[in-house]
Amino acid sequence: MAKPRPGDLQYLQEQLELFGLIFDSIHNGAIVTDTKGIVTHLNKPYADFLGVSVADCIGKHCTDLVESSRMHIVARTGRPEINHMQMIRGQNIVVYRFPIKKEGRVIAAFGLVMFQDVGEMVKLAKRMYDLESQLKRYKKGLVTLRSTHYTLDSIIGNSRTIAELKQDALMAATNDYPVLIVGESGTGKELFAQGIHHASLRAIHPFVRINCAAIPKDLLEAELFGYDRGAFTGARSAGKPGKFELAHHGSIFLDEIGDLPLDMQPKLLRVLEEKVFERVGGNTVMQSDFRIIAATNQNLERRIREGGFRRDLYYRLNVISLSIPPLRARTEDIVPIARHLLRRSSQQTGNSEIGISPAAVDALLSHSWPGNVRELSNVLDRALATMGGETVEPGDLPVGLRPKAAMPADAGTAPIHQIQADAEKAAIVAALKKSGNNKVKAAALLGIHRTLLYKKMKKHAIALDGRE
Repeated sequence: MAKPRPGDLQYLQEQLELFGLIFDSIHNGAIVTDTKGIVTHLNKPYADFLGVSVADCIGKHCTDLVESSRMHIVARTGRPEINHMQMIRGQNIVVYRFPIKKEGRVIAAFGLVMFQDVGEMVKLAKRMYDLESQLKRYKKGLVTLRSTHYTLDSIIGNSRTIAELKQDALMAATNDYPVLIVGESGTGKELFAQGIHHASLRAIHPFVRINCAAIPKDLLEAELFGYDRGAFTGARSAGKPGKFELAHHGSIFLDEIGDLPLDMQPKLLRVLEEKVFERVGGNTVMQSDFRIIAATNQNLERRIREGGFRRDLYYRLNVISLSIPPLRARTEDIVPIARHLLRRSSQQTGNSEIGISPAAVDALLSHSWPGNVRELSNVLDRALATMGGETVEPGDLPVGLRPKAAMPADAGTAPIHQIQADAEKAAIVAALKKSGNNKVKAAALLGIHRTLLYKKMKKHAIALDGRE
């Protein structure tokens, strides 16, 4: 017997039967209407859900089956409706409606009804949200365990220099080449080091930090490479792994690399080149897969000329170089960093957000910041410890940062707290006089809220008419 061919009646009947079986096999409800909303097809699962037979539905208007149906509207407008909620038999159900087009003209509409109640979908969405929150907590915990607290997003600044440095750091995170970070003390070299580690594929592994200047010369080798049992008097009986051993698969940050003793430098060079070392007092060659990031506030090229640093080690470390400029060279970063530090302090103490007055901003911008961001953080911490309001004023800053006009003539002979109080009192009296004792205007001149002005007036025994 010949096989039916396309175009034969038997072939067409078999195809129609196949399409009918496929239509009825769709687990969710499926419906097709013509352009006027008359039902032309309905699968058996949908008919069973509605409590009717398929034959009874064909030829009826879609609203006769489900009063709130919009199949005829989709057929008329030609616009699909996706993820719509519809009440069917007492359940909130998600439905999809699509126009069927031929040669650009709508000829029918197809609807798909998801039998799951929307409440079940809400539960599923909540579970997904809970799982995402859990994952974030686990990631945060993992970062904490790995001794990193900062990412590249932790580096605050609006200057073009900082933006380019963050981009360079992000590029550095894509490879394993050594990184040398140069900058004055307090510029945030470790923030960049941790940021590079956190953005790299090594982020889930340890970030190990060692300050080469803080460890006595005779203990540095044991700290870096570890030691075996009985290596020296006082050594642990089980020995101790070194920093390079602990940094396996992670990153090791050698801070103040310029202070590394000269006799340790060839040993470090060997580790960098071969990734092998021996513990102090041991004879087993150990391997470690690490990425090295070094930092210094010194001019290493000058140290090389002076004989204090090996040229070959410098070349090995200085593959990728990041030079962080001092804060005085990027004054546009001072205010964003100050606001960030104040916001962080407010969050840590649970207090309301602390502001900073325009006059205090001017004082910060006029300072040279020899101690860079570390000095700025210290200044703001001191201001928060002594200030009486919710806005940092010039009088809350250290004497050296205040405008000279705000300082009394005998400032050099008075205690600091008295100088601060006198300057604040003088500023309030001057503002009241200038505003004609208008408290709202005086508060605006001082850059503080009127309520805080009243508190400070009471503190300094200034009468409401501005008299002392």
